[in-house]
Amino acid sequence: MADQILIVGLGQFGMSLAKALSEKGAEVLAVDINKELVEEASEFVTDAIVIDAVDEAEMARLKPARRDAAVCAIGGESKEASIICTVLLRQMGAPLVIARATDRLHKRILQMVGAHQIISPEEEFGKRFANRLLFRHVIADTSIGDDLQMTEICVQPSMAGKNLVELALPKRFGIIVAGIRKGGPNGKVIPPQPNDILQPDDNLIIVSSEAAIPRLIKGV
Repeated sequence: MADQILIVGLGQFGMSLAKALSEKGAEVLAVDINKELVEEASEFVTDAIVIDAVDEAEMARLKPARRDAAVCAIGGESKEASIICTVLLRQMGAPLVIARATDRLHKRILQMVGAHQIISPEEEFGKRFANRLLFRHVIADTSIGDDLQMTEICVQPSMAGKNLVELALPKRFGIIVAGIRKGGPNGKVIPPQPNDILQPDDNLIIVSSEAAIPRLIKGV
């Protein structure tokens, strides 16, 4: 059975999330107070409804407790609505409430009212883009903890022709190789084998602290 996701707020982030989830097979219920945004989302989500997220009776109609997750994606211009929406989702029994924060104070308040997870899309994108701008060999990176991330990087010229035993990445940089993408960005990801020789067009998928990436790229 497909995951059932409720998304409240169809700004740029909420709309993009609704579309991506729909493309991945999730059943998305998208809601917003703006009729035009709801009509736009209705073209690709399972259902789209015009609702005021601070109206308790209207929110109850969405039956948050029956969804696998609920995302409060309301934008920064409506922080009060974002907080109220998060409170209502928790009170109505949503099993997983993910709320969007726009600054540190907003994040603290969302934590206090019970959001299970808090995301800051602009901040997270800024960090990822900074890495790609500074380190051109970084293809993609995803935060998986407070100081831990998964990153895909091109095999550096000094790595090519060597195996993972020779490179000793855990000892030298505190980096764990989780996979190797053979043949570039569109290649197949395979489990890393200690004695396999890395090729110039391979990519490494690594788990490390953020600080380890520049050390790796500059130090190999």
